[in-house]
Amino acid sequence: MTSKSSNAGTRILKRSDVSALLTVEDCIVAVEEALRSHARGESIPPGVLSAHVDGGAFHIKAAGLSGNTSHYAAKLNGNFYANTERFGLPRIQGLILLCDAGNGTPLAVMDSTEITGIRTAAATAVAARHLSREDSKTLTICGCGLQGRFHLTALRSVRQIEKVLLFDVDPLVAEDLAAHLSGQPGIEAFAIRDLSEATRQSDLCVTCTPSRQPLLRVEDVPPGSFVAAVGADSEEKQELAPELLSTAKVVVDHMEQCATIGDLHHALEADLLSRTDVHGELHEVVGGLKPGRTSAEEIFVFDSTGVALEDVAAAALVYHRAVAADVGPVIELLD
Repeated sequence: MTSKSSNAGTRILKRSDVSALLTVEDCIVAVEEALRSHARGESIPPGVLSAHVDGGAFHIKAAGLSGNTSHYAAKLNGNFYANTERFGLPRIQGLILLCDAGNGTPLAVMDSTEITGIRTAAATAVAARHLSREDSKTLTICGCGLQGRFHLTALRSVRQIEKVLLFDVDPLVAEDLAAHLSGQPGIEAFAIRDLSEATRQSDLCVTCTPSRQPLLRVEDVPPGSFVAAVGADSEEKQELAPELLSTAKVVVDHMEQCATIGDLHHALEADLLSRTDVHGELHEVVGGLKPGRTSAEEIFVFDSTGVALEDVAAAALVYHRAVAADVGPVIELLD
């Protein structure tokens, strides 16, 4: 079935357009529905192509969704860790091409930076909704850059967070975010220097860093916790000790990706976990194919490497809102 909102030409959307059209809260809804569609078999399965180059890497992620409207999206991102320091550029830059999956028409080309950040946080929020305790109130965020800020907004949308503990390798970044939150009612925020001390008193923890060594170990995570590791997107990156995954219930966003580039990769390499030990993929939990949390004492780890199903859900939402509001120029590629 083709998209009902198809229009002549291809719409071009800048990052500022995407930011104005996509909220974290709405993206959570879109991502959760995309995962349910995937569980029902209403998807074109995601695929990945990557290439490492000096100083960074390129990733192409693609997937499609069917239903009342049918879309396919391919995202090309460049990930260069030293960009900010060397060139004053974002570490992650790229584009998303959104197509009508019924006839192949290129509907839109849009900046991927904002979508990547928001959809990653949205997926974590969906995972937290199904895997964290409903009474979770204390959150630790490790990595207080843009991704950490998106995660803070997303997790506050699904849990009644009352206390936030903020850690960053640059203490000033954590202090800045804590100061930003200090004036908001109903929440306390503290910049902390000891990550382990923070996580031992937290119900939820998110790590969103480019770390290449474990940040959290078994002794840092109390019973009943939910931990989301979202930083590992290459074989060298690692945020969680393999022993932590071996003692927790592990839910992945995509088995093959996580086994190749996620924190799961390191647990498999250490022979502390096998693929059959993994509780399931997130779409299986969301779609009711696998159970979520069944007791207050379970420790859940969500290994998130970012899947294109999230990208196509977010990009389709942005596109249809752009069409409705006539945002962005439309060009004829087939002139």
